[in-house]
Amino acid sequence: MSTQIDDRAKQAADQILGAPGPVTVKDTRGYTIFRYANAAFLILVCVVTLYPFLNVMAQAFSAEMYIRRGEVNIFPRGFNLETFNAVMGDNRFWLNYRNTVVYTVTATAISMVLTTTFAYAISKFHLKGRTVFIGIALFTMVFNGGLIPNYVLVDYLGMRNTIWAIVIPNAISAFNLLIMKSFFENFPGDLEEAARIDGLTTYGVLLRIVLPLSKAVIATMILFYAVAFWNQWFAAFIYLDDASMYPVTMYLRNLMAGALSTEMLGTDSAQINANIQAVAMLLTMLPILCLYPFIQKYFVSGIMLGAVKQ
Repeated sequence: MSTQIDDRAKQAADQILGAPGPVTVKDTRGYTIFRYANAAFLILVCVVTLYPFLNVMAQAFSAEMYIRRGEVNIFPRGFNLETFNAVMGDNRFWLNYRNTVVYTVTATAISMVLTTTFAYAISKFHLKGRTVFIGIALFTMVFNGGLIPNYVLVDYLGMRNTIWAIVIPNAISAFNLLIMKSFFENFPGDLEEAARIDGLTTYGVLLRIVLPLSKAVIATMILFYAVAFWNQWFAAFIYLDDASMYPVTMYLRNLMAGALSTEMLGTDSAQINANIQAVAMLLTMLPILCLYPFIQKYFVSGIMLGAVKQ
């Protein structure tokens, strides 16, 4: 009874005097200025980053005469879809596009298998020769055999004019390897030890315990490899002679080379070269742009997990 009376008296006192509110800390003037300056800087970076892409989109949908006059900025002038029909009606474009998809999927799968297994192995401190293997990976980040030795090696192995000339030479990126190594080093060892006690082998621990808990870093590495192989054209330029095996980036490169030759000769064409290039670039970029939103949520967390120690 006395407890109820005390509670009622306390409530009445709080109503009369006013209950104390939460304590808030106001931002200092310097921190407020920093926030506004940081926001302005990031907006500027976004504008500078988006401008080239918006310009390409505007040129892709613009009429040729406005492009000739230099009147196309970030908004299309004289809406035009004829160039899209011309490029998409070219069988070579779709053949090269299919090649790019096959190369990217195959190369990314091979790279992920090799990078994941290599990184998991060298992340174990008890591995004999661990320092040597890490040193070999670091050595490739600074030195390489050079263009001619690489060409001779690929030709000697019989990989010229095959898909393997595109997917094998760059199968492991040392940068991606070190990120995954750092992630696996910070992986809780108790989980692996418990799995071994339950009877799992090393491969079983990797496939059933480690990889399912490593989705963030795996998704990030898939994005890195896929973008690199999708944009790659120089390997095809060096190792492929058959035009039917070219990736779509080689199609785009040939368009730009042809445009440069046309401009040097001073000839005129039905469709302005800048318009054709813009359409081809836009169609080439679309798959990667569509891939980013699905992997973006793993991107930052994957990098941070591979870079921060526990």
